Amino acid sequence: MADSENKNGEIRVNSGFILSQPAMKTPIPETTEEMNEKKAEDGKPQRAMWGNQLEFLMSCIATSVGLGNVWRFPFVAYQNGGGAFLIPYLVVLILIGKPMYYAEVVLGQFSSRNQVKVWVLAPAMKGIGYAQTLVSVYVLSYYVSIIALCLYFFSMSFNSTLPWAVCEPEWENCVPSGLTENVTLTSNSTSSAELYFTRTVLQQFDGIEGGLGLPLWYLTLCLLASWSVIFIIVSKGVISSGRASYFLAIFPYVVMIILLISTAILPGAGDGILFFLTPQWDRLLELGVWYSAVTQVFFSLTVCTGPILMFSSYNSFTQNVYRDAMIVTTLDTCTSLLSGLTIFGILGNLANVLQRPVGEVIGSGGTGLAFISYPDAIAKTFQPQLYSVLFFLMMLVLGIGSAVALLTAVNTILLDAFPHVPTIIMSAISCTSGFCLGLVYVTPGGQYILELVDYYGGTFFALFCGIIEIVGLFWIYGLENFCLDIEYMSNRKTSAYWRLCWGIITPAILIFVFIYALVALDALVFGENYIYPTMAYVAGYLILGGGIVLVPIFIFIIMYKNRSAGSFRAILKTSFKSKSSWGPRDAHHKNEWILFKENAKMERQKMRTSWFKHIWLSLTGGYRRNM
Repeated sequence: MADSENKNGEIRVNSGFILSQPAMKTPIPETTEEMNEKKAEDGKPQRAMWGNQLEFLMSCIATSVGLGNVWRFPFVAYQNGGGAFLIPYLVVLILIGKPMYYAEVVLGQFSSRNQVKVWVLAPAMKGIGYAQTLVSVYVLSYYVSIIALCLYFFSMSFNSTLPWAVCEPEWENCVPSGLTENVTLTSNSTSSAELYFTRTVLQQFDGIEGGLGLPLWYLTLCLLASWSVIFIIVSKGVISSGRASYFLAIFPYVVMIILLISTAILPGAGDGILFFLTPQWDRLLELGVWYSAVTQVFFSLTVCTGPILMFSSYNSFTQNVYRDAMIVTTLDTCTSLLSGLTIFGILGNLANVLQRPVGEVIGSGGTGLAFISYPDAIAKTFQPQLYSVLFFLMMLVLGIGSAVALLTAVNTILLDAFPHVPTIIMSAISCTSGFCLGLVYVTPGGQYILELVDYYGGTFFALFCGIIEIVGLFWIYGLENFCLDIEYMSNRKTSAYWRLCWGIITPAILIFVFIYALVALDALVFGENYIYPTMAYVAGYLILGGGIVLVPIFIFIIMYKNRSAGSFRAILKTSFKSKSSWGPRDAHHKNEWILFKENAKMERQKMRTSWFKHIWLSLTGGYRRNM
């Protein structure tokens, strides 16, 4: 909760709601810790910057437009009523996705700090930054193994006959995926695409009770190649990743447009597209659909995990970040819709070939959608090799773009902590560690672990980080303070839409969805019916709990460091109040910002007559309307 100020200038902790700590009057004497921090920061080498504004925009596009748009979004839409899912998805994007994305790019650009150091604005909340970094580590650990699978399927696409389009002699009840006529199915029939993925590629165990097995050599080579490409891109920091972003951001659209045009002319494609766009209105009343929309927006935009804030921290202070945020979030949505039209067009053609309803042609989600359902559909097209090469090349580029962002977010933390370590050395250490960690996912039992880490350490954990981030930023640092920072940096007043979303609507929806997820979600099941052993669920909750506990741990640590402040109330105030080092990195901008906030505070005191009026004026922008 925000602090409030009485007539004597004293601060009352936790008596307020969202809005603001008092703006700075005169510089507060710095503690020894703050002076040491300032000296350390002043002694650092000049922080890297983007070569130009377009590199930042392209990097954000490459980050947010990833595998989640192509294989996760269509399947989530399929599971949640097709067109009915699009409505909550767009509502959630407007009320949560865009506000969270805009807040993160503003925060990074204003402070020029990473997701950990930025919390000098509310020191006790520093654990949020480490929790978000841990989300990036969790996701990155399995994300590159999916890229490795894309690389393997890409290489296999150059065979004269796609290996998953035909059955091997030892496969019982196998139906060739390349067969387009006289298809005879029974209750035990399994497509060759599924058998190829599970038996040939993964050599998947029936469970993990007996262990995971050793890494498969061919997937290990693909994993090594994937990490090597990522290392080359990040080896020189934002200089190299910025240049690569042009290709990583633009090329997938070329492929998607080619696939969409090719798909649209296939027999039955229109039925699949209509299934995607036609809503099932009764599904709108299901809370699970809204939960899926929230998690998809988080996964797709990569908010609350660090990369977006980190990328914007390399911007020039005056860049038009509002424009960039609107472009990326809108483009991300258009990409999801574009991929949905393409994928459902392919599935409509598959339904036409199999003489089935569109709703019965997808066998499984997750990695299975990318490596079973899509290959099965591609094998039935009139140019399967061409479709396969284009599709998996697109998947490779999309995956690498997002992986580069996640790794750069982790690298930035390390480089800011150890500024004298060359970027190329830090990148080599990070990539080598990631490769070693990723070996667990290329074992015969690796997919079980992937689902476990994704479920407990990915989306659900990111949702928690989002709630805590918005509480720390708008309820502790203060909504009015944040909006003043935006106004000073960009000379743009913040409208009531953003203020209402940040102050009430976004946190309310996120908290409600999080509580719903805790109460309503069932235990994780792999595939259709595999129940994990008890120790696996224990490990999953440890993955989740190990991240959540970082927030209270750092609150305790910071309060303990400030124990000399006196009473508990004084300790609380000191621990949650912004440090004197908070503000723009440039000294000239910081001095101007302090004066700007002093003037804003004086004008605010003239208008404020009660606490409730203060809340209303902050939520509606009334303080700055005539300024």
